[in-house]
Amino acid sequence: MYKKSLLFVLLLALAVTLYFSPNFETIAAGVAILLFGMIMLEEGFKVFTKGPLQQILKKTTDKLYKSITTGAVLTTLIQSSSLVSVITISFISAGLISLSSGIGLIFGANIGSTTTAWLVAGFGLKIKISALAMPMLIFGLIFSLQKINTLKGIGNVLIGLGFFFLGIFFMKEGFDVFSNDIDLTKYAVSGFLGLILYTGIGIIITVLLQSSAASLVLVLTALAAGQIEYENALALAIGANVGTTITAILGSISSNIAGKRLAIAHLIFNVITATLALAFIYPLGNLVNYLANSFGISATDYTLKLALFHTIFNVIGVLIMIPFIKKLELFLVKYFQEKPNSDAAKPQYLNEAVLAFPGSVIKALTDESKDLYKNAIFEIVAHGINIHREDIKSHEKPKNIIKKSTKDLDIAIDEVYHAKVKYIYGEIIRYAATAQSKLKLTESQNTTISEIKIANRKMVEIIKDVRELNRNVNMSTTLNNEYLIKEYNLYRKKVLKVLRVIYRFRKGDDTKNYSKKMNKLKAAAKENKAKGNHSIDSLIRKGLITPEMASSLFNDYSYVNDIIKKLIEVAELLYSNKDSLLENNPE
Repeated sequence: MYKKSLLFVLLLALAVTLYFSPNFETIAAGVAILLFGMIMLEEGFKVFTKGPLQQILKKTTDKLYKSITTGAVLTTLIQSSSLVSVITISFISAGLISLSSGIGLIFGANIGSTTTAWLVAGFGLKIKISALAMPMLIFGLIFSLQKINTLKGIGNVLIGLGFFFLGIFFMKEGFDVFSNDIDLTKYAVSGFLGLILYTGIGIIITVLLQSSAASLVLVLTALAAGQIEYENALALAIGANVGTTITAILGSISSNIAGKRLAIAHLIFNVITATLALAFIYPLGNLVNYLANSFGISATDYTLKLALFHTIFNVIGVLIMIPFIKKLELFLVKYFQEKPNSDAAKPQYLNEAVLAFPGSVIKALTDESKDLYKNAIFEIVAHGINIHREDIKSHEKPKNIIKKSTKDLDIAIDEVYHAKVKYIYGEIIRYAATAQSKLKLTESQNTTISEIKIANRKMVEIIKDVRELNRNVNMSTTLNNEYLIKEYNLYRKKVLKVLRVIYRFRKGDDTKNYSKKMNKLKAAAKENKAKGNHSIDSLIRKGLITPEMASSLFNDYSYVNDIIKKLIEVAELLYSNKDSLLENNPE
């Protein structure tokens, strides 16, 4: 309700301003066109995030210097630190990159974002940029109408650049006309008070526009038109740097705790950088003047000097913060933790942020499914046959484990299912369906998600089979029939062997060997189910078990073979080397 009211007030204020100041319309139109251009730029570059960008981030974030460099280069190319922030939060939420790597990317993005000021100050304000905008829009529209996604992406990028340049042109023209009626320099505030005031204005403008690049373009065009003082423009640029953190904060709302930590790191970094820039603004100003003179920049070319200042204080901020990244990471991990939840288990890897890109949602779905399988499913199956999980992990002989494990572990399978499985299973299916319906997936990526759904469905089927087996295993101990108990112990031993082989396979211990063992066990389970259990027939003929006991054994023989087959199939689906996560888009 509060947000809607605020939006209504802002729209009303804008309408009143446009009505009483028609000259402001050109500036407002320029801002709107530029923002639309940036949206199109982001949409265009998102086409290339399905494969190449994911691979780049995965391979270039193992070292801090690589993360910072990658963040700077990507932001320079994409011209959107917001998109880099959203991608980084999505990848951190899915566990694709570490928190320290994400912090490095964000630091680099801050440096990369300074190229916008250089582009506008050195190029956009020096020539008739609208002449370039029109061809870009024409060719962009032609490309965007093609069926191939890559061409559509190129088209959207060209359209975005066209509108970006067109927005700069209108803003520049607007301020030139606006200056004939109103001189905003009358409202300039000098000294430290002016720095604080205009920094605050820069923060507000950037929060409203949701783009530091748009804010900087606005400041640069106003500065070029002589509508703001140079000193106040420096403060506005500092404020834009702080205000841009709102994008990461908003993007982290739907993410897990890892994404939230990154947003907080971004805020801390930009606030510290802004504070240092304000505290040392006059020495920094002198440094800018010295470097501008060295680079041949005119003393009165305030737009280029502003671009230089913006780059200097961001680079200095990164250099100062680099030694403290590990401490910052420890601080965030210590003081920003997931709230404990006493209700049913919740997903550890799934959150709305991972739905931004195919790679991140596939990684999150895979990790969530593996976590469910190795914890809840293994617990239910192991305890369902009255075996402790530590015995499965041990090297003790199966027959000795079965011999000593005679106590009913009293597992309430339905309760465990509702507490540890049901909600997570539902979320996995929901996220998988959402990804398949809303994201543009390659055929291989779509197949991978379908396999994850199949694996989870089989896990639920395993639980149902174990529930039936568990009841009869425990019942056999009360009937005091050694032949019945012996048969159920053979069933338990078969399941125990499979659980142990899968555990070794999951750990990566001699994967090829254990993969072969799983295939043999699965084939044996299929063959056993087809042939039936002849030992039960023999026990009936000899009168060693009752027909009721035989009926239970026959049913549970089928359940055991189904459990074995499905356990192995889930392991193959989740742990086999089918990495379509970072696959290139064939288009």
